Amino acid sequence: MSFVEQHEALLRILFFLSVLVVMASLEAVKPKKQRTMQRLKRWFTNLALVVIDSVVVRFATPILAVGMASLAKDNNVGLFNWLALPLVVEGVIAFLLLDMLIYFQHVLSHKLPLLWAFHKVHHADRDIDVTTGLRFHPLEILFSMFYKLLCVALLGPTVVVVIVFEIVLNAAALFNHSNVALPNVVDKALRNVIVTPDFHRVHHSTIQNETDSNYGFFLSFWDKLYDTYIEQPLESHDGMTIGLEEYQSEKPKQLLWCLILPWSKKQ
Repeated sequence: MSFVEQHEALLRILFFLSVLVVMASLEAVKPKKQRTMQRLKRWFTNLALVVIDSVVVRFATPILAVGMASLAKDNNVGLFNWLALPLVVEGVIAFLLLDMLIYFQHVLSHKLPLLWAFHKVHHADRDIDVTTGLRFHPLEILFSMFYKLLCVALLGPTVVVVIVFEIVLNAAALFNHSNVALPNVVDKALRNVIVTPDFHRVHHSTIQNETDSNYGFFLSFWDKLYDTYIEQPLESHDGMTIGLEEYQSEKPKQLLWCLILPWSKKQ
């Protein structure tokens, strides 16, 4: 068993807490955009959602992505279990394919009404900061886990690749949702490869064609490849309105409102 496999839980929590604390601190020191809502209640709701999500996944999902990778290997299931590739080559290809599949999942979450009913809880946040990257309805998280299990079963990547991918994906969600003002030259260089806060903030605009753009979570080139990329928001980062047009009220920062939103009429 490799070091990564042996210390999976510790690595996950260390990376998660480290990125969360660093990005929250940078937001406080150099924010990109002024807040429209009081931070404390928003943060309570967003952080409470991630706790609920974790409990739901823990009790509703019999196996997680890492377990599926191990199961696929033991039963010789999945593309990479049928190919004799060097570990590094397999790792790079598997990582790219997993990231692309997460991109497609995100697109589907916007295009299919049933999935959008739950995904809009994420988009209803009227400010975007590091905690927005944790703000997902529990049933969306559950769907995402089953989708990921299917992807891992079909690809059959090694356990280490799945662990690294999930750590990177979680860290990327915290990073690219953060309200940090990166120097333009840094943002321009980074967005050639990865999704930056400015890159992803466009996706949280109330303008529909901007909401339906910049779907990437970690690697930025899927949006450019599939023609869903918008470089800058129409109203600039300072002037753009965050959230959904129909929910520009105090309600999106309420936990119960977020939990029942998928079944509610316009509120």
